[in-house]
Amino acid sequence: MPTTRMLIDASHPEETRVVIANGSRLEEFDVESESRKQLKGNIYLAKVTRVEPSLQACFVDYGGNRHGFLAFSEIHPDYYQIPIADREALVA
Repeated sequence: MPTTRMLIDASHPEETRVVIANGSRLEEFDVESESRKQLKGNIYLAKVTRVEPSLQACFVDYGGNRHGFLAFSEIHPDYYQIPIADREALVA
């Protein structure tokens, strides 16, 4: 059974690299630098721009001329209960 490992390279103060490997298979690779803000793992309020039922996902616009891809399986059921004020702000 393969072992999942997280490898962190922080040998350079201006950049940190993180790898998640499952056995000999690379699962994730992330780079975080001082000059570039981390986007992965943050929480954003976004507007759905297109729903793709065949992909079981949607494309979102979260401002700053940035767009994303969101799989429906990544959305926790609690988030389906959006407060009315937030819904109105998204529709505007």
